[in-house]
Amino acid sequence: MLSPLTLARSGRVLRNRLVVAAMTNKQSNADGTLHDDELRWLARRAEGGFGIVTTCAAHVSPEGQGWEGELGVFDDAHIPGLRRLAGAIEGSGALSLVQLFHGGVRAPSSLTGQRPWSASSFSLPGEGFEVPRAASAEEIERTVEAFGAAAARCEAAGFSGVELHGAHGYLLSQFLGSRSNQRDDAWGGPSIERRARFILAALDAARARTSERFVVGVRISPEIEDIGVDLDESLQVARWLVEGGADFLHVSLWDAWKPSRKRPDSPKPLTTLFREALPEGFPLMIAGGIWTPAQAAEIMAQGADLVAMARAAIGNPDWPRQAAEPGFEPARPPFSPERLRQSALSEAFVDYMRRWPGFVTDGRPAAG
Repeated sequence: MLSPLTLARSGRVLRNRLVVAAMTNKQSNADGTLHDDELRWLARRAEGGFGIVTTCAAHVSPEGQGWEGELGVFDDAHIPGLRRLAGAIEGSGALSLVQLFHGGVRAPSSLTGQRPWSASSFSLPGEGFEVPRAASAEEIERTVEAFGAAAARCEAAGFSGVELHGAHGYLLSQFLGSRSNQRDDAWGGPSIERRARFILAALDAARARTSERFVVGVRISPEIEDIGVDLDESLQVARWLVEGGADFLHVSLWDAWKPSRKRPDSPKPLTTLFREALPEGFPLMIAGGIWTPAQAAEIMAQGADLVAMARAAIGNPDWPRQAAEPGFEPARPPFSPERLRQSALSEAFVDYMRRWPGFVTDGRPAAG
């Protein structure tokens, strides 16, 4: 996990296989420009030795914003802040990535001022769910272009690459889902070939607007039951993403040891299933509750090339440097607010982490 890795297509060299995954933190300005709190949080993980540091999900168009304090990449006015952020991350030796995102149905009208849209109009249980309208073909094509334009801005700002967020039920995965995408045109319907067209078009747009040295990866969830994302279809989409020019595939599992819903009795873990679906040597990144060096080594033994960390990186900003020491065991929650502040979390981020039961010691509920 501490050895270098070369990304074959771009030639970029990572100093190790450890990745700070994109995390919601609500630390950016209301207009999407960079706040110093966001910069400090990410730069600190680069200083701690991670091979890749990924920003929070950054919306590619104003109507795609998913939460307050979200980084934006939809306007050239964002470039100066992005340039500062890329410089801070790269200056500490990490590869810098921006996660490109559109919330779709999870872009609430309270933030965007308009009804959310998605592949289709559909409903999910839960208080406050806003039923989306179905996007027009013109809106889809415009959003594909927005992903490409956002990637170009990130390269202009000095980032090494981007990660398209096709996981966790946001817009790109809403198009992949058989329940959330019931269109009858070229962008959806019963065929996974048509439902995958949007994510493949976004990848193609990002590739077309950036240089050969620029890294473009994709994050997916293998299964999302409520919107109909299916494991076998996700394995096929993974193959198409490789053919479409992706530099890596990031599979987000939440729990990397939990078996597939579809194949609960399979002797092969999900990591291995994706490893076998991809060409030999193609970089596979896995996230899912990985805390310790032993767990990271186990996931790599199952076929991962890169190990992404979220909550483990919050309380352990020096995880990679400390992992070189024999017997290292990272600190685990609950964390005191003071420890989190010392780990470069702002008050807004500390308060957001109170939404995770047992993460912050003071027991206070999150504001709002």
